[in-house]
Amino acid sequence: MLILGAALVIRFAHWVGAVRRRGIDARIKEAIEAGNVVAEAEKRSRAVSEAVEWVVVALTFFIATIVALEQLGVPLTTLVAPATVIGIGLGFGAQQMVGDLLAGFFLFAERQYAFGDVIRLSVPGSAQSVTGTVEEITLRVTKLRTAQGELVIVPNSAMRQVTNLSKDWSRSVIDIPVPVDEDLDAVTHLLREVIDTMAEDPTWRGLIIGDPVVAGVESIEMGYVQLRLIARTLPGKQFEVGREIRLRAATALRAAGVTSPPMADGATRGGR
Repeated sequence: MLILGAALVIRFAHWVGAVRRRGIDARIKEAIEAGNVVAEAEKRSRAVSEAVEWVVVALTFFIATIVALEQLGVPLTTLVAPATVIGIGLGFGAQQMVGDLLAGFFLFAERQYAFGDVIRLSVPGSAQSVTGTVEEITLRVTKLRTAQGELVIVPNSAMRQVTNLSKDWSRSVIDIPVPVDEDLDAVTHLLREVIDTMAEDPTWRGLIIGDPVVAGVESIEMGYVQLRLIARTLPGKQFEVGREIRLRAATALRAAGVTSPPMADGATRGGR
């Protein structure tokens, strides 16, 4: 009966978590299909739901084990010494897991990121960072889906630096190379018209915060200069806006007869 009861509690916890996440996922999907930004409260609720379910299951296993030992007549006081020895051994062997759980706790407490956020992780031992969309968060691991469709599972304690690219607002920064022998004032005016037209477009007006700007010459290279365009966007929309700005800028420059070297990849940044 005890084992059956514990199994029912665990099944019930999984069922409640699944029902709650189904409702949250439906609201998130509806917001995405409507072109709106997913609310921070929804993303956090999704992550907290998974964490609470995991904690309930773990506590049920622990309590069921203790009660089962009592029902079998095993005196718990006699297990103190062996449990201490086993605990010390597990403590040395499970340091990584304990670190993961503590890191996961502070991750939730500090609201560093949530389900659906686009983040960039720096993992020790790897020279390259990992960028993807958060698909699942537990107290132990974070699961990311990259742009290539790969599912990356990272222990929470292994993350030394986390860059949230979709927190509150984002920024798209595009550097466009222009030959030095071109009329830079005319090119700057042309690019300003491009981003102003895009900001007035109903399709993109809702994704851009404020007015995009042509910041001017960012750097001078051999034979060309880099003109920088900056657009502040809704959270997580910097990639879409950046691609559209590059397309419109390249089309406008080609139509104006402005020759330029291959387009450099503009940096995309997120901020508060």
